[in-house]
Parts: sequence; C-alpha cells; structure tokens
Amino acid sequence: MALEHLGSSLYEALKKVFRASIVDEATVKELVHDIQRALLQADVNVKLVLDMSKRIEERALKEKVPPGISRREHLIKVVYEELTRFLGEKPAQIKMDPGKKKVIMLVGIQGSGKTTATAKLARYFQKRGMKPALICTDTYRPGAYAQLQQLASRINVPIYGDLKTKDPAKIAFSGLHQFADKDIVLIDTAGRHKEEQELIKEMKMLEGNIKPDEVMLVIDGTIGQQAMVQAKAFNEATPIGSILVTKLDGSARGGGALSAVAATGAPIKFIGTGEKIEDIEQFIPSRFVGRLLGMGDLETLLEKVREAEIKVPEKKAKAILSGKFTLTDMYEQFEAMKGMGTFRKLLKMLPGMSYDIPEEMLNMAEDRLEKWRVMIQSMTPEERNNPKIFNASRVKRVSRGSGVTEKEVKELLKQYSTMRRMLKTLRRKKKLPFFGKGLPLDFK
Repeated sequence: MALEHLGSSLYEALKKVFRASIVDEATVKELVHDIQRALLQADVNVKLVLDMSKRIEERALKEKVPPGISRREHLIKVVYEELTRFLGEKPAQIKMDPGKKKVIMLVGIQGSGKTTATAKLARYFQKRGMKPALICTDTYRPGAYAQLQQLASRINVPIYGDLKTKDPAKIAFSGLHQFADKDIVLIDTAGRHKEEQELIKEMKMLEGNIKPDEVMLVIDGTIGQQAMVQAKAFNEATPIGSILVTKLDGSARGGGALSAVAATGAPIKFIGTGEKIEDIEQFIPSRFVGRLLGMGDLETLLEKVREAEIKVPEKKAKAILSGKFTLTDMYEQFEAMKGMGTFRKLLKMLPGMSYDIPEEMLNMAEDRLEKWRVMIQSMTPEERNNPKIFNASRVKRVSRGSGVTEKEVKELLKQYSTMRRMLKTLRRKKKLPFFGKGLPLDFK
C-alpha cells in the first residue's frame, strides 16, 4: 500500500466516525481496528501499531472531553495527536548560523537515492536565498560525478570533484577550500556498501577527517521496516546526525520506513516526495499527518506559493483587473503553478480535498492544463496578447502546431474569456485574493 493509499484508508476510517449517529465504545473500537489494518498494510511494525492503537482507544474512552468540542471532534483530535507522536511529534531543527558556512555530509547505502537527494537539498536551500555548493567524493561508482554534475547544472549550483584522485577526504578538503564563500556545502559520499556496519565504519572515518557540521543519513523509503536497523546504528554512531527518507511518493512501504526511523529516536529532517528535483520537503510530523488524514496542509501550500513566486506586480494587477488580462498572463500563471507541483500534490494540502476528487478527474485536469500550455506556446505573441484577433484559420494553425483538435483550442479561448470576466468581477467587488503583497483592494 503506497502512502497515498494509506492516507485514503485513514481518511475513510475517519469518515465513518463523521457518519456515525453516536460516538460510543463500538465506534471507537471500529475506528481503531480500521487504523490498525491500514497501518499494517503499509508495512508498519506490528508492535508499534498495537501500542499506538491502544493509546488511541484509552484516550478516546477515558479522557474527559474538553469544553467546546464534541466527542466526535475529540476522537479525531486524539487520532491526529497520536499519529503525529507516532511519527516523531516535533520537527527536527535546521540550524543555520548567520555568516558561517555549514557543511553537511550525506551518507547512505548504494541505491538509497543519495546523489539525487544531495542535489534536491541544494535546491531546497537555494530557494530559501542561500548559496549552496556540491562536492562529489564518490570515487567508486562510475558516473557518480557525471550524475551529480548534470543535476547541479539544472539548478545552476557549482560542483567540485576530482576524477584523478581516489582519496575522498582529499577531494572534500579541496572542494571546501574552493567554496569558502558559500553558505552551505553538501558532500556526496560513496554508497558502495550493502551492509550497515561497513557504511557506518567508513562514515566515521570520513567524518573524523572532514569534520562536517552535520552528517545526514539517506534511507530508501521502499525498504520499509528494515530502515530501523540503519537508523538505529547511525543514531548511535554520530551525535550530530539527521535522516533524509527518500522515495516516499509511491512506496508501498513508506509508512513502515517513516515509523521505523521515528521509533529509533533518530531525527528525520527531510523527506523525498517525488522524482523531480523540487520534490523535497522538511519533515514536520503534524503537517504530514494532516495531509494523510485529509485535513490538509495549508502552511506547506503557502510555502510552495511563496517559492513559486505566484504574485503579480501592482501595476500589472491593476491592468488585469481592468480587463487587460491576456493569454500571456494566463500562461505565466500556469508556469508558476507547475513549479509548485502536480494538482494531486496541491490538492492534498487543501482540507477535505485530498481524497474526495476521483482519480479520473485529477488526471483529466492535469492533462488539460498541459495541453493548454502547449497551445499557448504555439500562438504568436500578437495572438497571446490580443486573443480577440482569433479567427477560424488561426484556430486551425494553433491546433496543428500543438497537436490538438480545433475544438480544444476553442475550449481554451472560452476558458480564457471566463477567467477574464471573473477578474473584472473581482475588481467590482473590490476583492483581490491572490495578487501581490500589500496591493490595495480599492481601485478608483
């Protein structure tokens, strides 16, 4: 069961509580049973599941319901709090000292996704205004440097490596000297070991030589409960360690990996949530559980909006609201949204939206948006800025150029007209929900 299916199973279990005419002992026991089944199918350790479900049942039946909320709401609150506690309760801190370069060394067994995770971390810090750099000390895997170099070039981050040297510590020292002016340096290490003991041994040797500010263990989320062994050994070996769990987007055992790592007390700082270089986020248990339960995660959504810089300058916003909304403006908003992730991921962050929209509709919406982008790209600048000039021959040319039907081009133009009318209506109502910070709502 993938994490998405775990979330939908938990969501369905909670929906039964909302539908129940009364919330009594039988309702609580049925909910606990449903939660147990969902977690066990997601490869979560049996003992951990039983311990947590026992706490949910005891609290739900014995705790006094606080004033102002119903027994039903109290039960949901208990489930939310216990799942959050189960996955670590408090987020691990990301400490950055102003004016001081931070060095993070990433370690992990071969196949854990460490090299990709290194580049993802660089992008994460880059989007937060820092100047990251990468060092490749993997002298064993053929193509390791080339892979990291390719990823670094996509996000315009400098990289250092030395294919002639076999000493990883020497490469690291040279790279650190070269990147003296950077805020954060991420060191990718070799992951040739298949056993935790050998990995930990080499990690301690490298850590002793390089003396990084932090050592981060990258764990493959698809290994499920086995993650506990790696996390435990790592947590005992280094007092300055943290964990990054990868491949949580479609893993059938992601729940098992996350809960197993959390159970060791090792701090999970980041999780990889997809294949794209943007698909990484700080692991905040409360937000993660909120998404799983269909309660949404508005804080992360707002962060993504800020990162994608979905904002319109005041002058342009006034023009748009007075009717000068063009297909170029529409395209820019599509591009900004694309930088935030798929519709599916964005909807998971909206309360009550995560699991209620059919999969077919989500796929259709994503497909349609992508087609619209290609259509607008196939238009001339004149057409994008003045859609009124469209006639039958122009529609025919755009349909051929973008590989869609003429009907689909007409649908795009119709949708554009609808958005344009909607924006003019917002101007009359003096409401501006989405544009630039500090923009006045009253236009005269």
